[in-house]
Amino acid sequence: MTTKEKASLMDAGKYVRYTPEQVEALERVYTECPKPSSLRRQQLIRECPILSNIEPKQIKVWFQNRRCREKQRKEASRLQTVNRKLTAMNKLLMEENDRLQKQVSRLVYENCNMRNQLHTVSVNTTDTSCESVVTSGQHQSNPPRQHPPRDANNPAGLLAIAEETLAEFLSKATGTAVEWVQLVGMKPGPDSIGIIAVSHNCSGVAARACGLVSLDPTKVAEILKGKLSWYRDCRSLDVLSLMPTGNGGTIELIYMQTYAPTTLASARDFWTLRYTTGLEDGSLVICERSLTSATGGPTGPPAPNFLRAEMLPSGYLIRPCEGGGSIIHIVDHLDLDAWSVPEVLRPLYESPKILAQKLTIAALRHIRQIALESSGEIPYGGGRQPAVLRTFSQRLSRGFNDAVNGFGDDGWTVLASDGVEDVVISINPNPNKLIGSNSTYSNPNPFWSATGVEGGILCAKASMLLQNVPPGLLVRFLREHRSEWADCGVDLYSATCMRSGPFAVPGLRPNNGFLGSQVILPLAHTLEHEEFLEVMRIEGHGFGHDDVVLPRDLYMLQLCSGVDENAVGVCAQLVFAPIDESLADDAPLLPSGFRVIPLDCKSDNKKTNNGMSNRTLDLASTLEMGSGVGATRATAESVDESARSVLTIAFQFTYENHLRDNVAQMARQYVRSVVSSVQRVAMAISPSTIPLNSLHLKTFPHVSPQPLTLATWISRSYRFHGGTELLSTDSQAGDALLKELWHHTDSILCCSMKQAAPIFTFANQAGLDMLETTLIALQDITLEKILDDDGRKSLCAEFSKIMQQGFATLPGGVCMSSMGRPVSYDQALAWKVLMDDDSPHCLAFMFRNWSFV
Repeated sequence: MTTKEKASLMDAGKYVRYTPEQVEALERVYTECPKPSSLRRQQLIRECPILSNIEPKQIKVWFQNRRCREKQRKEASRLQTVNRKLTAMNKLLMEENDRLQKQVSRLVYENCNMRNQLHTVSVNTTDTSCESVVTSGQHQSNPPRQHPPRDANNPAGLLAIAEETLAEFLSKATGTAVEWVQLVGMKPGPDSIGIIAVSHNCSGVAARACGLVSLDPTKVAEILKGKLSWYRDCRSLDVLSLMPTGNGGTIELIYMQTYAPTTLASARDFWTLRYTTGLEDGSLVICERSLTSATGGPTGPPAPNFLRAEMLPSGYLIRPCEGGGSIIHIVDHLDLDAWSVPEVLRPLYESPKILAQKLTIAALRHIRQIALESSGEIPYGGGRQPAVLRTFSQRLSRGFNDAVNGFGDDGWTVLASDGVEDVVISINPNPNKLIGSNSTYSNPNPFWSATGVEGGILCAKASMLLQNVPPGLLVRFLREHRSEWADCGVDLYSATCMRSGPFAVPGLRPNNGFLGSQVILPLAHTLEHEEFLEVMRIEGHGFGHDDVVLPRDLYMLQLCSGVDENAVGVCAQLVFAPIDESLADDAPLLPSGFRVIPLDCKSDNKKTNNGMSNRTLDLASTLEMGSGVGATRATAESVDESARSVLTIAFQFTYENHLRDNVAQMARQYVRSVVSSVQRVAMAISPSTIPLNSLHLKTFPHVSPQPLTLATWISRSYRFHGGTELLSTDSQAGDALLKELWHHTDSILCCSMKQAAPIFTFANQAGLDMLETTLIALQDITLEKILDDDGRKSLCAEFSKIMQQGFATLPGGVCMSSMGRPVSYDQALAWKVLMDDDSPHCLAFMFRNWSFV
């Protein structure tokens, strides 16, 4: 090697100083391809003359260093963001700590003052003179605060109310005007929703939230003022008057209407003054309160179908953060006139936890969602922008609320009942209800336009009280097991009425088809997965009506929320509407669904709800206390301490005018059948708070005879025909026998002998697991459906032996679960179950060593 070549190699290993032109050329390539291949680097040298004097190895090192710098820059940016969040959260926590210290000092002072008063009263009671009695009474008096006389109908009077509202709001947001108790499960942190607290021992109900968002205060204020976009219970919000103030703020007179959560209560409205202003520290404040005879001010518009509720000083304190973003303090304080509703529903209007979930936390979540969407951190669902998907959710929720409330000014009228008041039928002849006010759908009712007839919308709705049923678990079950409560004919009717269809009354004729499994296609979800939007495809095969064949699959746009069973005071809801496969942005929607609202939000209810998310609908769901007076007392106590909730059901259908009564009758019967199904489901998933060793089984609504009697027959018949024991001999009495049968490792199924197509009537836990079903849906499964061809042939060959000798052994094979999954088993035993009079009751099957293929 020559000296010149050695020098060249040494130069190649040295640091190369790049000119600005060379750096610019390399940066252009890095933007297109951060990690170019060896061929691409050589091509770069050939195509770019200014890089010709640099070795390929040096260019490779430059790209490595450039990627490293980019990684370091991103990490530094992430750490700075986390540091800003932690700094802001630390400031927030320090302020919260100061507020709590003030609250503790005030409580200690009040405690000492109360002790002194009690001591004074005890001393004065020994003196019976009139003077001492009057003196002790003066210590106990606490006259309410009186507002000075003022004329609030002019700008100066309104400004005085606004400044007073501002002072009271700030005392609640950052002071100790309200005794706040932190909501269980809400832990502060850089990625948490914030600090959530509810009121304790105050007039009305109040909730408070503090949190961080990456939006500037002006944008946050704009979002919070638009309650229609995030407060699902808000029906309308009208600014009837706007007046600027001398300090740069604004005063608005606002009339707001809200939906009733259930058919059993009236809707509320509010007449308020809203004051927007800035503080000296740069914070932005939006505070609001109702205008009443006590505060003075103009009188609000009358509304005959609403109850006027009162908003006590509430609002938003928005403070800018260093480095961007905002710290938000939210206070909602309402008096919802709980005494105007039935006593059983008063917890809906007296629980600050329900208020926190529906209003306070909803506002904070919506702002955080918008912030993430603005930063591009939320991917599009199904190719749709987040704002479009959010509009779908709002339309579904609003349409369901309209159906539940049925306001007369929307065109709803109530039809006469059929003598039983359990289901309310309302009609609306306005086809635009299919669309909503924000839609521009060119063909508002494709069905009517195709047939040339007139019609409207019919809603069947009902409410019922549930006892000890977790709302989230119930809604999740209804979502995942639609076949256990829905009618395929009604679903098909609803779907065809939303498109150009040939008929308007359910009269489907199965054409060698059935509705198959449901497939859920997710579209979007909120930040904490407390609400998700999805498309549900219900697979169908060859349904027809006369000579018309319907599409194979049905599609439902579905909104589900509140399925987190650990959340406190959360309303669980499942709302769906039939849609076309195209899912156009302005497609017509006619929502139906379920809403379950907890009535009792007691902290001790968490003990009964913990661990419920993994429960299955099995035989243990019907366990209860033993008989006798003691059992009755224990059951009554468990009912009193259990959680109650109110379920509201509403289903909407289109109709032709000449067939309105037919559709009304169909809708009424359908809702009653759904209510019956939900009651069975609720009974099955209701948790038991009684220890397992003190339980026995009660009658199933769909199993006859008593499960304990049936278990005795199964065990005794197996011993009689087979000559061996099915269960251990020490459990042949009482509940122990049924429990051992229920927990038997092999799958044990009972099949009726009376129907033309034998159906299953009973199964133990292993049997339900093998068939992938529940006790409620078991009776919809036939024996022929689960057996394959070889299994059916084996059963037919041995059937006469079973009926004559009472027992037969079938070879191993493969059967199918209700979800279509193949299940293998080593051997199957079949025997005839005899009743007490030795007459046959059913056939029992035991599948040994089964497993999914």
